[in-house]
Amino acid sequence: MFYVNIIETCRNIVAICDSEILGKKFEEGNLQLDAKESFYKGELKNEEETSQIIQSMAKEDATFNIIGKKSTALAIKENIISKENVKTINGMPYALILA
Repeated sequence: MFYVNIIETCRNIVAICDSEILGKKFEEGNLQLDAKESFYKGELKNEEETSQIIQSMAKEDATFNIIGKKSTALAIKENIISKENVKTINGMPYALILA
């Protein structure tokens, strides 16, 4: 399952997070990755629903903030990011992309 939060601004921000890491913080050296509930907690969606949202929002020139192994893998599967776009902090993958 995935948390999907769409933040409406002049360019929509789509925050996608693996459900099991919501609220967790990952640190490596001076880098920090924070899966804050205030940003990532939107609606809980299954893979098919999340895929549909990704496809739809990619057509809208949205910005994507993606965190988690399942979430980044799904974004790669949906061709909005490539493996080269994915970075890690303490083993946790994340990607920021302008579709």
